[in-house]
Amino acid sequence: MANRLEKYSDNIQGPYFVDMDCIACDNCYYLAPNNFSLTLDFDHAYVMKQPINPQEQEQCLEALKACPVDSIGYQKQ
Repeated sequence: MANRLEKYSDNIQGPYFVDMDCIACDNCYYLAPNNFSLTLDFDHAYVMKQPINPQEQEQCLEALKACPVDSIGYQKQ
């Protein structure tokens, strides 16, 4: 389970986040390319844009479920 206290600082503010357990597997980017990205050095993923429509919301939820290390979190604010 992702830990908001250990989220990367490059996540855009909002309910979805990526924490420091990320292994940069790229699953989230493939499932939700409008919302997730990898750092330039491919060290980790981060949320570059929070979902703004039902399709993006569904893709982000799929990315959260597909994360092999449970590094993607969701917490209503």
